[in-house]
Amino acid sequence: MKAPKNRRVFVVGYDAATALGNTFTATWQAAIEGQAGFRRVTRCETASRSNVVGEIPDWDPSQLPYVDRKEASLWNAAYVFLTMEVCRRALEHAGLEMNEETGPRTGCLIGSALNGTDAYRIATENYRVGGPFKVSPYLLPNVCANLPGGKAGMLTGFTGPIFSPQGACASGNHAIALGSRMIRDGDCDFMLAGGVETCLVPEIIQGFSNMLASIKVGEKDRAFKDPTQASRPFSRDRKGFVLAEGAAALVLAAEEAVQALGLHPKAEVLGIGWNSDAHHFTRPNATTIIRAIHDALDDAEISAEDIGSINAHGTSTPTGDATEVECLRTVFGQSLSGIPISANKSQVGHSLGASAAIEAALSIEAMNKGLVLPTVNHIPDPAFDDLDVVPNAVRNHSYEFVLSNSFGFGGTNCCLVLRGI
Repeated sequence: MKAPKNRRVFVVGYDAATALGNTFTATWQAAIEGQAGFRRVTRCETASRSNVVGEIPDWDPSQLPYVDRKEASLWNAAYVFLTMEVCRRALEHAGLEMNEETGPRTGCLIGSALNGTDAYRIATENYRVGGPFKVSPYLLPNVCANLPGGKAGMLTGFTGPIFSPQGACASGNHAIALGSRMIRDGDCDFMLAGGVETCLVPEIIQGFSNMLASIKVGEKDRAFKDPTQASRPFSRDRKGFVLAEGAAALVLAAEEAVQALGLHPKAEVLGIGWNSDAHHFTRPNATTIIRAIHDALDDAEISAEDIGSINAHGTSTPTGDATEVECLRTVFGQSLSGIPISANKSQVGHSLGASAAIEAALSIEAMNKGLVLPTVNHIPDPAFDDLDVVPNAVRNHSYEFVLSNSFGFGGTNCCLVLRGI
C-alpha cells in the first residue's frame, strides 16, 4: 500500500437546494435577507400537528433536460434527481470539467439518513393494492444509498469511488471529512461531497412527531399564523426542529489539482474531529462532543481562540441546544461570548443527512463575504445570555476560521474547521 500524500484539500465549488431556494444562489440571497422557508406541508397529506416543514420551492425534476417520462417513472426515489442536479451544478460552479484526466480522479460521497424511503413506500402500496408483480424491478436500486451518486456519475462523467456515508444528521460532514481524507491520501484528486434528504412522507413526519423531536404547532404558538417562525434555535420558546428536504454538494480538490487547472479555492478543509457517544440513541453526550470539537481544533493546528465564527448544529430542540451550548462553553470558556454563532436551521430547517453539507456551503460563502448569517426567529433565552447568536439579521464580520458542528442519532459526531481563502 502506498504512503499517504498528505495533501492539502480545498473547497472549489458548491451548490444546494433548500427550503429557501432551489439553487444555492437563491438560498444565499434569502438567507442574507433573514428569511425562513417554512410552510405547511404540500408534498403529502398528514394529520400530524408537526405539519410545518421545509419544502424546496419550485423544485420540479420533470423540467430537467435529462429527465424524460421514462426516467421519471423508473427513478421514483426523489433523492436521485436531486443529487444528480446539485452535483452537476456544483461541478459547474467549480469550473471543473469531467474529461479523460479528471473523471477517473473524481469520486462522489453523498450521505443521507433515510435514502429512498419514498420509493419503498410506493412499492409497499403497489404490492398491497396490485399484488407482488406490481413491485417495480427498480425498487432495489432506488433505495440503494450509493445509487444517486452513481446516477450523478452517469450524468457528468466521473468514475472515481462512490458511496454514501451514513451518519444520520451528521452525514454531510462525514462526507466532507471522508472525501478530504481520500484526497489527502491520494485516492482521488477531486470529490463531490455532501448530503441529500427527501424525507417529507407521512410516516417520517409522524415518526419524528411521536418521538417529540419536531415541533407541534398549536393555535397558541407564534408559528400557527406564521409558519416561518417554527424553527427557533436557542430561543426561549424552542419546541423542536422543523423537518425539511434539501441537498448540497461541495467540490473538494487537492492543492496540486487546484493549481494545475487554475481553479479558485473558496476554503480549505483544515480540521476534522469525529467520534461516537456510546451513550444514548438520540440524546447527545457532552463529553464526546467536546472531544470531537477539540479534535477538530487539534487537527487544524489552531487554538479555540482562533475560531472567528461557529456554525451550530442548533436544531431548536430544548435538550439538543442546551447540550451544544454546554459543550461550547467548556471548549471556548469566557471567549465564547465574543464568537458569533449562526444556526442555519432557523432558516432552512433540519434536512437530516443533508443539513451539515448545506451549512458548510453557507458557512464558506459567509466567511468569504465577511458576513455571519443570522439565527432568525430569535427570542432571547436567559439561560443563554452569554451567547451571541447573531439574532435575526446578517452582520458584517471578518474572520479566518469557522467551526461547523454536526451530530446525529446513534450518537455520531462530526465537527469541521474550515479556513477562508
